[in-house]
Amino acid sequence: MVTAALVTVTLSAGTPVGQVEDVPVAAPEVVCSVDDPRLEELSGLAADTDHVYAVSDGGTQVEVAVLDDACRVREVLTAPTDPYDVEDLALGPGGTLWLGDTGDNRGRRETAAVHALSRDGTSVLYRLTYPDGPQDAEALVVDHAGTPYIITKNVVGSARVYRPAEPLVSPGPTPLEEVGTVSLRPTGTQGGPLGAVGTVLVTGAALSADGSVVALRTYTDAYLYPVVDGDVAAAFTRDPVRVPLPGEAQGEAIAFTPDGTLLSASEGRGEPLRAVRDAVSLVGAQPDGRAEPKDRAASAPEEPVDRESGLGLAPALAVAAVLAAVLVAWGSRRRR
Repeated sequence: MVTAALVTVTLSAGTPVGQVEDVPVAAPEVVCSVDDPRLEELSGLAADTDHVYAVSDGGTQVEVAVLDDACRVREVLTAPTDPYDVEDLALGPGGTLWLGDTGDNRGRRETAAVHALSRDGTSVLYRLTYPDGPQDAEALVVDHAGTPYIITKNVVGSARVYRPAEPLVSPGPTPLEEVGTVSLRPTGTQGGPLGAVGTVLVTGAALSADGSVVALRTYTDAYLYPVVDGDVAAAFTRDPVRVPLPGEAQGEAIAFTPDGTLLSASEGRGEPLRAVRDAVSLVGAQPDGRAEPKDRAASAPEEPVDRESGLGLAPALAVAAVLAAVLVAWGSRRRR
């Protein structure tokens, strides 16, 4: 969902951030197209050995679609809880599917929430409170200990990372604590609904099956961060590898398959599910925590990752100013 939460653009738009590694990246491959009307607002993906799972923005109950190899909905897992605004999906320990009920484009929610959906159709609601007031967020990661991490969506490209400050209780609320920030700068990757501003808005997240890489995505790019000793929060202090995901109309969903393939998808009827094969192998970790590209033989046409392709501060500010009204208008039309 396009956010309408606006802050002072001059704070960090276009500000240089951590080194983005230059790595040859295979262009995303189209796997199939998602044409089911129930997934027209697809906003989250997860995957295990046998299935790809998808969640749509909105809805009046907890609902996860199970996709077959042709992107058709073969089954729908449901629970009767009525969420507020589901924005992302994560696969947690034991195969539990976690839904990030964190959308708040008007900044009015007293609590955010996550829903832990089991395969037997039972769901546990955990309400959460931010330490610094309402936040709009579309990205959720659940680590191997079952701890959820929420990453906010910020128009200036400086996203905040939160996790529970205490053990989760249901229904809660459980307080969150801020454990990091992620600063992004505009890129030249084409796609998304908002031009340069869309290249810095975090719209989804995923953790690799082996826990070694955490990914954030914007409307146009994915950023892969090395995870050391299971510390997801610390991963965001390291240098990422950027994977361009050009040409998605409104890309909000991302996931890793168990073999390290990166999946991405967009809102919109008939939009493709795409794959970047063996994406996890693009990232290693040096002892000092910096990202280190691993040796990788490209099996598809490569698109270079260019750390200098970001737009300058002035163009980013101009675009942000023009699109501010669009963000507000878009948000005002969205559900709830």
